[in-house]
Amino acid sequence: MDEVKKLLEQFADHTVDGLPPADVDADVVRGRRALRRIRARRGVAGVLCAAAVTTAVLIVGNQADWWVGGEAEVATESATPSVPGVRPSPTAAATPAQSGETMSMYDAAVVQLVTNKETWNPISCTLVPQGWTATPGGERVVLTPPSVRTSDTAAGLELFGAAEAQRLTGIRATEADGKVFHLGSLDGRAVGQVKLGDRWLVVRLPVEHQDWTDELVQRFLNSCTLS
Repeated sequence: MDEVKKLLEQFADHTVDGLPPADVDADVVRGRRALRRIRARRGVAGVLCAAAVTTAVLIVGNQADWWVGGEAEVATESATPSVPGVRPSPTAAATPAQSGETMSMYDAAVVQLVTNKETWNPISCTLVPQGWTATPGGERVVLTPPSVRTSDTAAGLELFGAAEAQRLTGIRATEADGKVFHLGSLDGRAVGQVKLGDRWLVVRLPVEHQDWTDELVQRFLNSCTLS
């Protein structure tokens, strides 16, 4: 801008001499108009630059909002939004349904047979479930798992003598040491029995008896005698 002004002033100094005053005034007016046009153009250019910058910011902002909005929409489609540092709470499916079913009141640890250090009469067994409490009474012994009330007969194991075999359903027969073991069900309870002499030794398993396999029941009965 300053350079243009200097050129106009030099041009005016060279051409004023020998020109009529009217021409000089006209040239001055034209020079001032030219200066105003240049200033106006510079102003317009500045406005256009500012508008371009503003438009770019708005476009970038809208794109950012669009991306953020897209992420939000994707996040809302999931059942549980992912939040850094926060673990999702357990779902309802992870909670076991309580619909009146009999729930186990003790830890379902694997049953292990260990040496029995107690004496029962007339029933005697060399093996016993580890940690189970025995309550003998005549030809009947009740074994109760840990952390279970002794009065809860459904959670205990019953071992007793009988003159006749129990009428089982779904019978599975196995043989070991010259004895035949019968495994099946009676009145909704898993039952195992073996004939010892002229009497039968019967074991009625707890309602929750998943840890009592056929092999385990056979080993337990095979360790018992009935006098």
